[in-house]
Amino acid sequence: MITRQSTLILIVLLGLLQGCATALVGGVAAGTAVVTDRRSMDTMVDDEGFELNALKAMFQDKTLYNTSHVNVTSYNQIVLLSGEAPSNDLRQRAERLIRGLGTIRKLHNQITIAAPSAMSSRASDTLITAHIKTAMLISSSLSPVSASRVKVITENGTVFLMGILNATESDAAVEIARNVGGVQRVVPVFDEPGAL
Repeated sequence: MITRQSTLILIVLLGLLQGCATALVGGVAAGTAVVTDRRSMDTMVDDEGFELNALKAMFQDKTLYNTSHVNVTSYNQIVLLSGEAPSNDLRQRAERLIRGLGTIRKLHNQITIAAPSAMSSRASDTLITAHIKTAMLISSSLSPVSASRVKVITENGTVFLMGILNATESDAAVEIARNVGGVQRVVPVFDEPGAL
């Protein structure tokens, strides 16, 4: 008779044998994030759906899509717009478009008036985000569980932190992010537990 433990070991070994170790580790990390997330499953699904609808809407607005670089992040129905638009009119146009998509508790329009960032800048931002997440995971001032509750978005060296954290956790997350190389500014966009 095959036990649960044997089945789990077999699944892990098959994943490793097929060269899917990265996917397996990523799946475990994602599963951990879902388990520790303070949002309800419905809210997580709504946030993901909102982001997909925003991506589709941005793509359909050819003027915005072709002239701007706008990211839409939703966390607990708090929406962050980040990136660059060449004019205030396009910045406001992006906000109006996103506001029309569904339920939003708060919207933070952090789109800067500038030409879209270069790919090298975006690559640097990705590296900064990875360094912040790593620093949060290994920090003694923020538990790994709390670190998994922080969504990090970086645009041109400006770091936006989202999640549902208490005051102690949010202070620790901000301090960790401030001390990572390449960070120009940290903007906390946290929600408190029980806010929804």
